[in-house]
Amino acid sequence: MSEITTAIMDAAERRMRVGGFSGFSFREIAADVGVKSSSVHYHFPTKEDLAAAVIRRYTAEISDRMDRELRKDKDPVQVWTRTFRGKWISQGKMCPCTMLAAASLDLPEKVAKEVKDFFRMSLDKLKGAGMSEANAAEFYSTLIGAMVISVTLGEPSVFNQAVHEPQQMRAVA
Repeated sequence: MSEITTAIMDAAERRMRVGGFSGFSFREIAADVGVKSSSVHYHFPTKEDLAAAVIRRYTAEISDRMDRELRKDKDPVQVWTRTFRGKWISQGKMCPCTMLAAASLDLPEKVAKEVKDFFRMSLDKLKGAGMSEANAAEFYSTLIGAMVISVTLGEPSVFNQAVHEPQQMRAVA
């Protein structure tokens, strides 16, 4: 991937974390990166192509990170909680997939597919680490909801209160 492609995707991800799919335009991305709008179109012909590429890259990064973290700590509740707390809550910005998921019924099909793949990957990783399907869904829903509420309120303590890591959600040994 070229430097300009990476810069375009980084700029789009930053804007998607704040405003979702409608939170960016090619003109804004071009200004962020310091290129002409036509250059953004050269790398990504449509907004849908750019958003889908950003989410696909993000999914791969989080998947790889979870694999690495789960090799060090076998407890998926701890791993996912630390990741959300450290990466997203401390930055005061929403996970781009969570931002897009809230409007998933209104997203272009290509983008909606990538968002769905992110959430499926997340649930599959939790199940692969030993959680039942029901516990994985419950825990992940709590984690996502806690992030949304704490970022909305600007109060990280809400996240910490919500993800108190109940024992019944831990992986089966």
